[in-house]
Order: sequence, then C-alpha cells, then structure tokens
Amino acid sequence: MFKRFYLSLLLALVVFSCSEESNPKFNTENFTTIFDNNKFDIGYTPIDMVQTPDGGYLVLGSRKLSDSNFSGIYLLKADKNGGFVKELEVDDTYVNPVGKFTQIGDLYYFFSMEYPSLQANITSVDVNLENVTFTPVSGINGVNPTYPSVSSFVDNSFILQCYDHENRQTGLFVVPISGATSAGKAFTIGVGAADNVDESIINSFLYAGRKFPYEVGKVGSLYFFNGFFDFNFSLVFTDLNPDNDPSGVVFGQQPEFNGGFSSVVSLSGSKFAASTFYFGENYIMPNAALQMFGPSSMTPDQLPGLSFPELVTNAKVKVLRSPINTKDVLIYGSDTKTKQIGLYFYDEVTGEFLGSRYLGFSNPFEIASVINTSDGGIAVCGTTYVAGRFARICIFKLSKEKISENVK
Repeated sequence: MFKRFYLSLLLALVVFSCSEESNPKFNTENFTTIFDNNKFDIGYTPIDMVQTPDGGYLVLGSRKLSDSNFSGIYLLKADKNGGFVKELEVDDTYVNPVGKFTQIGDLYYFFSMEYPSLQANITSVDVNLENVTFTPVSGINGVNPTYPSVSSFVDNSFILQCYDHENRQTGLFVVPISGATSAGKAFTIGVGAADNVDESIINSFLYAGRKFPYEVGKVGSLYFFNGFFDFNFSLVFTDLNPDNDPSGVVFGQQPEFNGGFSSVVSLSGSKFAASTFYFGENYIMPNAALQMFGPSSMTPDQLPGLSFPELVTNAKVKVLRSPINTKDVLIYGSDTKTKQIGLYFYDEVTGEFLGSRYLGFSNPFEIASVINTSDGGIAVCGTTYVAGRFARICIFKLSKEKISENVK
C-alpha cells in the first residue's frame, strides 16, 4: 500500500493518506510531498526529475535489489499538486539508471545497463509509465559502452560518459536516439598502477563506495566530461578525434581523488558555473573562466572559488540557470551539515551572491535535482529518511513569488 505525506508550505498542514482516491487539493505553486510506503526493506533514491505537460512530475530513481549489488530502476509519477499517481519498478534485468532525465517529443529518456552484459542502453518511458523500451548503444573506436555514468542531450544527440572496465578507460560517446554511436573516444584512467582507480569506480556503481559527480556537456566545438583520466578525477575537454590528445585538462587532486569538480555548467565561451571539492571542503564558482586548452597546473583549491563551510564533506552540488525578476540567475543546490537542502542564488553575469533558502524539516534531506517549472517557479527533488532510516523520495515546489524573495 502506498502512503503519502503532503505538507503545504503556506498552511503548514500535514495530511496522511493511504487511499489513492483521497487527494486533497493543494496550492500547485507551493507544496512539499514525501512519498512513503510500507516496503520497509526497500529504499528508493531519486536521480532526476522532469515536469510533464499537464504540470505534473516524473521522477527517475533507483531501488535496492535483493539479489544484486547493482541498483534497479524506479519511476514515479506525481500530479501537479504533488500527489502520487503511479509508480513503476522496471524489470531487474536492467540496472544502474543514470540521468539526465530528458524529454524528447512524447517520451522521456535516460540510460541504464543490461545485466549481465553491462552494456549501456538508451531507455525511454511514456508519460503514463506504461511502456519502457531499451535500445543498446553501439561501441566505437575500440571503446565499450559499459557502465554508463551520466548523459546530456545536445544538438539532437546524447553525450554519454561510460566506464570501459575491460580496457580500464573512460569512454565519451555521441549517441543519436537510434543508439548507433556517431563519435567516441577513450581516455585511459592510468597505465600500470590503476588498480585503486578501477576499484573506486566499480565500487561507486555497486553503492559500496563514494558516488562521483560525473558530468558531460559541450561548449562550441569541444565536448567535456568530468570523470577519471590519468589517475585523477578531472575535467577534460576534447574534440573526440581518436588521434588527438585532450584539448585541455583541469586535473583533480590525488591521493584518493581528494580534489576535483562537483558540478560544471557551461555558460558561454570559457565561462562556467561550477563548484569544486578539496580535501572535504567545498567551493562555489558562479562565474569562472576555465582553461579549455592545454593542461592546467592549478589544483582545485587554487581556482577562484567561494568557500562554503556549511555544506557536508565533498557535497553533491546541482546548478540551475533560471530567469528571476528580469535577471539571469544561477541556483546552486546542495546538502548542508544541518541535514537540509540549501539553495544559493547568484547573479549569472556578475557572480554576485543574491540570497539563500533552506528546505527540509524534522528528517534528514538530500538533494537530487532542481528544475524550472512552467509557471516560473522551481521544483526540487530529493531524498529524505523516514524515521531516520528509510530512504524515500520527496518533492518541494516553490512559486515564482517565493523564489523572487531571494532575488532583489
């Protein structure tokens, strides 16, 4: 039986319901919903979220599997009020779902991995969670598309980062919806003494170690990925020509990957909205010029970042570009030491700090994604721990008026 908690930010009202038909009408512009159920041996962890044309939400998540070390695929549909509509646990043959969750036409896409082949698949689902399809991704230039890590959708194709465990290399692919890879390149994780790197990567997929903040994108004619290259967790720029070295590299910090980027969003030219971690500390760079050509001699702590000591160690960071009060605003979302989700607002042009807001109450909360909504507000998807133990999905919806309070 599925149970739901609705918490109105405006009325401070808590409603508990076990009935699918019982759906109180709340303000669609401001609400908080926690999706609970009585499967106490199951944990659901959100990965990404999209808004649907009817104003509702689809959440891509993972779930614990009883007979596998990999995570299974979980999908949840909510209505515009944040009310539960439907959930779907996808067949255990397909594991390791990764974002970004992307709407293309009438379908919603992400990547998963077929077990036991470990091959990456383009996975799509319809808005009603009725049909799920899987399209295998082909390899190219001797790189195996196994262990998908993260994707984005640019210029009508997916940019996909994978880990080729057999050859111990990071793979970067350009993949049309057909799955027939059109371009790709391998990047060694290190020659000879890369056992510790390989072990850390595999453990991250098995939820037996640290989850790394992989990222991919494109700026001009260059592609970039935030991942493993040459013994480090580094930011790499490339033209994907198999015969060329990387165009530019901002190396992370050894040992044990103690420094690197926790988020990277291209703004224009060499300007990025980014954040870094360095030996547990966190830094935010709302308007950074990054070196896209040639190796960087700078370590993450030497980049022009703003220290954020209130964030947890090596914090997960999400960045959203959002128009608010006629300004182009960057919203940084992360996890605080007080176990809330922190939202930090910056002027995209000047990098000026504009304000902050905190989400969460009672239980611990952790961020998964933040998106713009069709009414000019934002929605934040995250994890909360019911009774401090059971991982459950939550959605915060904030109106245009609410977030405007943070941007004067």
